Amino acid sequence: MPSPARRPSLIPRDAEPLAHFAGRLATGLRDVTTDLTALDSTGFWAVVGTYEGDWTLARFDDVREAPLPAPAAPWTGPHRDAWVSSMDQGAYVGAVKAIRDEIAAGEVYQVNLCRVLSAPIAPQAEPLALAARLRMGNPAPYAGMVDVPGTRVVTASPELYLRRDGRTVTSEPIKGTARTAQDFLPKDTAENVMIVDLVRNDLARVAEIGTVEVPSLLRVEPHPGLVHLVSTVTADLTPGAGWSELIAATFPAGSITGAPKSSALRIIDDLENAPRGPYCGAVGWVDADRGTGELAVGIRTFWWQDERLCFGTGAGITWGSDPQGEWDETELKAARLLAVASGSHASSPHAPSPHPSGPHTSEPQPSSRKK
Repeated sequence: MPSPARRPSLIPRDAEPLAHFAGRLATGLRDVTTDLTALDSTGFWAVVGTYEGDWTLARFDDVREAPLPAPAAPWTGPHRDAWVSSMDQGAYVGAVKAIRDEIAAGEVYQVNLCRVLSAPIAPQAEPLALAARLRMGNPAPYAGMVDVPGTRVVTASPELYLRRDGRTVTSEPIKGTARTAQDFLPKDTAENVMIVDLVRNDLARVAEIGTVEVPSLLRVEPHPGLVHLVSTVTADLTPGAGWSELIAATFPAGSITGAPKSSALRIIDDLENAPRGPYCGAVGWVDADRGTGELAVGIRTFWWQDERLCFGTGAGITWGSDPQGEWDETELKAARLLAVASGSHASSPHAPSPHPSGPHTSEPQPSSRKK
């Protein structure tokens, strides 16, 4: 295949381009492309995909087993009161009610409704310093970072979107969030089973017949400050399917869209008022030489945009949803991560929420909405 097209730098920077995933440090940036077929070429790639379908694939020459490097300077995060939300509490509760109306009309069964939080970020604030802080304050199974021209992302994702080992593919959707296992509601179980079925159908589009399986259903996984319900779906790819075909069949992930996916995507586009960006996209790595890779769902994820630090949070809405309870779930998911990023984690694991209303909501959002 032809060499991937190079992508021009979008922002001035002094830091060395690097990525860190799964105990591996990648330096020596060779090229950057948006072409997903590159993931089946050669080399080690750091991958960032936005929910809207924009991809940054960065190939590195020097990849070695190494811990996250020490940052040159301590993290300088936004003030805790500087965060603003793309939707205030009233708007979010109203959108939940609108989704319940769509469910009552038979248009959809479940929709993941999200909002984007953002705050001004100091020019000297480096992703490496935030990644180091998150490793201490909110460790996660798919923690990682990418810092290349035009793309700066730090993730503490707990959710596996796609793992590939040769022809074998695994996805582990998360649906169901609570403070403790005793706090799960019947709607959490229903959501998880519904999304597992969606993931099975997505993978079946590029899988050998009869290979799609669910080896684990509804297990409880503890994470800092909360617990999740998680299931596992596996499949074997057809001979002609590579990363490009696999992503085309499954992206965006079912757990952050809804079911049926086509209806959920339409409703999300109607109700959400800010682009999700890397939030609810994909973040991870691919080793094209070994035929392996691991992409996380871009949740619990920070990114830089227009001199602001951004973070997304959301909840799955079903007929059984309580509108206020869904807002509270988005607060629960965001609280610990915003506290870590704002430098207040040591004092409280459940920091107060960012300003959800008032004059703060008129501050600039990450970018104009994509339709």
